[in-house]
Amino acid sequence: MNWILLLIAGLFEIGWVYALKQSDNFANLKFAFLAVLLLAISMACLSLSLRTIPVGTAYAIWTGIGAVGAATLGIMAFGDPATALRLVCIALIVIGVVGLKLASA
Repeated sequence: MNWILLLIAGLFEIGWVYALKQSDNFANLKFAFLAVLLLAISMACLSLSLRTIPVGTAYAIWTGIGAVGAATLGIMAFGDPATALRLVCIALIVIGVVGLKLASA
């Protein structure tokens, strides 16, 4: 269950980054509030996952999910360049996250 909470925390991490981008530097209060709410949910789920997952592993996986998700979101939704180097770096983060999960099993 704690691994599922960590995955949910990572997904909410991606959500708050999207809302933050849409908030236009907090000028759009609807998205600004949404960003803060999603961040709070993300951190709450991360906190709950720490009951059994080592903090270093959980934090690295949480930020990895967020980093990969935000980079992918940037490419798909905001027109960020999808260069070969960027895609290789995203793949390296995914490999690291999977490795941490396997090392914690």
